[in-house]
Amino acid sequence: MQFHQEDLAFIPLGGTGEIGLNLNVYRCDGQLLAVDCGLGFGGAEQPEAEVMVPDPAWLADRKDKLLGLVITHAHEDHIGAVAPLWPQLRCPIYCSPFTASVLRRKLGEAGLLGQVKLVTIPLGGRFELGPFALQFIRVTHSVPEPQSIAIRTRHGTVLHTGDWKLDPNPLVGAPADEDAFAALGREGVLAMVCDSTNALVEGHSGSEGDVRRSMTALIRQLKGRVAVTCFATNIARIESIALAAQAAGRQVALFGRSLRNAEASARECGYLAEVPPFIHEDDADDVPDDQLLIICTGSQGEPRSAMAKIAADTHPRISLGEGDTVIFSSRMIPGNERAILRMQDELARGGCKVMTADDHMVHVSGHPARDELKKLYSLVKPRYAVPVHGEWRHLQEHAALAREMGSTPVLVEDGDVLRLASTGSNEPPDVVEGVSTGKLALDGDRLLPLEGGVLGARRRMLFNGIVVASLAVDRQGRVLGNPQISAPGLFDMADAEPGQIADELARVVGDLPPALKQEDDLLRDAARTALRKALGRRLRKRPSVEIHLLRV
Repeated sequence: MQFHQEDLAFIPLGGTGEIGLNLNVYRCDGQLLAVDCGLGFGGAEQPEAEVMVPDPAWLADRKDKLLGLVITHAHEDHIGAVAPLWPQLRCPIYCSPFTASVLRRKLGEAGLLGQVKLVTIPLGGRFELGPFALQFIRVTHSVPEPQSIAIRTRHGTVLHTGDWKLDPNPLVGAPADEDAFAALGREGVLAMVCDSTNALVEGHSGSEGDVRRSMTALIRQLKGRVAVTCFATNIARIESIALAAQAAGRQVALFGRSLRNAEASARECGYLAEVPPFIHEDDADDVPDDQLLIICTGSQGEPRSAMAKIAADTHPRISLGEGDTVIFSSRMIPGNERAILRMQDELARGGCKVMTADDHMVHVSGHPARDELKKLYSLVKPRYAVPVHGEWRHLQEHAALAREMGSTPVLVEDGDVLRLASTGSNEPPDVVEGVSTGKLALDGDRLLPLEGGVLGARRRMLFNGIVVASLAVDRQGRVLGNPQISAPGLFDMADAEPGQIADELARVVGDLPPALKQEDDLLRDAARTALRKALGRRLRKRPSVEIHLLRV
């Protein structure tokens, strides 16, 4: 793609038409600015990939034009891919103090902290990167210090909202800076690139203050052990839970590394000042049941989280059972429903009472419902609206609301190059071309293409299984002893089929031409074909097949 030297364009590489994986790019006069770099979950549609990140290849190929990466807030779907993807981008990163603290820990764990230029911008601060004049504007969300970004260029001003809501009582931090939005509206806004998550939800998203009052009353009446799971960086929620526990005479322990990291960042930035130190998880089991509350990770059913281990009764330090209560103080991220419901069922089967936002006031969304969207449009008055951060139905509903509020909506999806303005042209915004996008699986420390050989093989094994045959032959290719067949997930240990298949494999190999049996590769291919046919007749499936050949 050739750069257009005199234009302003918006290029979403992830997070538009989907939940999570946020990676956005602005182009101005040939220079690039990235906003957010987050991860997403594989869910039921991609069980072979637990965690995914956007493919940065297009942006990495142009990193000489990339002036910086600006992070709006410290949620994983906006910050979680920074450490794995930064080595391909190698640009400075700009964010608020709390976000910088969270990111420093992530970069340190990845061994990158000494390499990354991490610039802390004060709340509401202004800074310039090439043709971009940037201003942070305070909003509220379910994490400290969320910032919208006013992006001023010679072609016009864009407001990139990030995740936001208008909470009159956010508990941690100040309410959204509505005066700054109104001033921006008076100045003139070419386009607003805006969160669409709750565009289908009427009314107001609710306040963290309401959750605190409800949680305090709820926890006071509970008996036995109480466990609450929520997003680790929702510091206001953690504070509310801790204060509710304190009012009920309970001590609080944190379970989960991400929670401990978030607490450390919060205290480093001056938050949680009214909350006494949490007890160590090693000491939690010694506290009487009616005096203990634990806050733990795992609200999304993550298999290695503290709550998942507690539900499976495999946690080494704590257990829950009859008479205990578990509160899910979070929403279900789309794609995680099955894992969360399975975990809740395991807890109920173990005797726990499970409470969720469906039946108690234990969570409010961090995203704007329709009344809040209308309020922001009335303040900012953008000429054009670009809905992002949502699935297609959310984007369409947001577009209809924007039109109702007097803005012209433009719908885009990942990979679209939306030219917002260009020198010498009065044409309205339009998608002028497309760029390559995709997803990568974060597999330990590796980045793997979803359609590549490794995950393709894993997907086939997941649904069809894998069979391994170990075969010993002499120099002439005569079979020595009995072949061994291993087929976990396809046969039980007591089944007769593996032995029958092994006998059939030995007979087929014995009947092969002598010349073929003396070449390892030819013999291995012939044995693989014979094994695949034998399995197909018995299973009517096509498992992955491997032959371990030992010539003695």
